[in-house]
Amino acid sequence: MNAVRRPSREGDGIHLTAAELIGLRPRCHALRLPMRQPAASALAGAYRSRFRGRGVDFLESRNYQPGDDIRNMDWRVTARTGRAHTKVFQEERERPVLVVMDASPSLYFGTRRRLKSVAAGQMAAAVAWSAVRRGDRIGGFLFAPGCHRELRPAGGRRGAMRMIQGLVDWLQPETRLDQDQEPLSGALERVRHAARPGSLIIIISDFFSMDEDCNRHLSRLRQHNDVIGCQVLDVAEHMLPAGRYPITDGESSSVLDMGQKASRSRYEAMSLRHLSEPRRLFQKHHCGWLVLHTDEDPVDVLGRELRILVGRPM
Repeated sequence: MNAVRRPSREGDGIHLTAAELIGLRPRCHALRLPMRQPAASALAGAYRSRFRGRGVDFLESRNYQPGDDIRNMDWRVTARTGRAHTKVFQEERERPVLVVMDASPSLYFGTRRRLKSVAAGQMAAAVAWSAVRRGDRIGGFLFAPGCHRELRPAGGRRGAMRMIQGLVDWLQPETRLDQDQEPLSGALERVRHAARPGSLIIIISDFFSMDEDCNRHLSRLRQHNDVIGCQVLDVAEHMLPAGRYPITDGESSSVLDMGQKASRSRYEAMSLRHLSEPRRLFQKHHCGWLVLHTDEDPVDVLGRELRILVGRPM
């Protein structure tokens, strides 16, 4: 008797599939996203908010004010002070988690195991599953040259599945390779105007499109939100063995000769800037930072880095 073959949850490393992203769910249950800013959502959830009202946690007693609910009177303090006091409770609110996903042409590159775009999509899905597991709402800002898409935060499996379908639709190489690069600052500006205070914002990109305006937008985002940058890299972008490599920008072609010392030095200097400049910018604004290589497991990397971020002030 032939065994029934189950459909594989492993993708081809080039095209992102819903099956592989759904398959990450059981491995994300133990992930714990960091929280520093007070949440400011309008829905009940698992985080203390900026709002004060009737909830589960007692906050303080204060002088009674006209209009206060008499059921919240603090009779002990009232009797002790001789002045009417009322109890104030701090409500718990769920937090929006926003994934800012870069789909620029430079993401459709990879020499180890998968394209950067696939690694980025898997990282975003891991964030989504860990968020809804904790009771957060997951949403996204998907951007590419000339277009962007907003996924409003939603909770539970519905929110995670909507995020996954958005990633699968968005991160397909056939629709992006012929586009020009656009500055990352445009996407950050849209996020800055749309994100609710108290959100956790995770920016997944290779940061080749980072420009000077990113500094201003990142500073504004960080004032009222937690921000984490995730740089997606392929090892060939910062380390090439000696050899001659044909390269093209789609219009003209050339040969990169890594056997020549001058070419190797220029390449290494460019790679060092690409590795260090985005990290310095995020650290300057006290944002979290992690790096994902195409030959690494996104869930393992996220779990390892989150354990560090949770214990470190952002």
